Amino acid sequence: MEQKIGFGIDVGGSGIKGARVDLTTGEFIGDRIKILTPDPATPAAVADTVRQIVEKAGWDGPVGITLPSVVREQTALSAANIDPSWIDTPVGEVFGDVLPGREISVLNDADAAGIAEARFGNPRAARGSVILLTFGTGIGSAFMVDGTLYPNTEIGHMIVGSKEAEKYASSAVKKKKDLSYSTWAARVTEIMAEYERLFWPSLFIVGGGISRKADKWVPLLDIRTPVVAAELRNRAGIVGAAMAVTDHIRP
Repeated sequence: MEQKIGFGIDVGGSGIKGARVDLTTGEFIGDRIKILTPDPATPAAVADTVRQIVEKAGWDGPVGITLPSVVREQTALSAANIDPSWIDTPVGEVFGDVLPGREISVLNDADAAGIAEARFGNPRAARGSVILLTFGTGIGSAFMVDGTLYPNTEIGHMIVGSKEAEKYASSAVKKKKDLSYSTWAARVTEIMAEYERLFWPSLFIVGGGISRKADKWVPLLDIRTPVVAAELRNRAGIVGAAMAVTDHIRP
């Protein structure tokens, strides 16, 4: 099989990371490049950091970029852990100005993780109705049916009981409150049970940094739907971004 190479960049609240991706295997080619997210993380500052990563990599092809934002028609409609000035920013134009003459695709970071997991992760991610949840500073989500993405779901912001889900059960909350895995898993069960009641997926996939320790908390979840840990972990955003621009996906 001929090797197909793409380039993805994952914009996060603390770091901006990019790499070449082998789109036949989902593996990185060469080293991942990381630069700290500028403060404030304005569109101009982030775009300049993206330019630096692309130049440092010596990449001259299409670039896929994730943002912690709802992205519709290549416009950011929200901003999580980046500057509020992103809201209503035409992101395709912002990145196109610093990377002229090449195709750019911008999409939500959890959505990127979802499509990457469906292609290169657990085979079950590409079958049936699947919800991927990323536990980190917040709770990101990606909905897929037979591997096809329904973009820009934001169920981490749902009110479950009396609280916003991600302010009750993100991994950041676990760390801040120094919760044991069992106590935190009980909170995660509450929100996932509500998601289950409303959406009835065939599978939940849990990602984010805390998924590396899935054996400590996934078995404690008490819901009917099967739950598995994401396999791509911190590669998922970059891989999904590279996939998006190569496949001409532009939400």
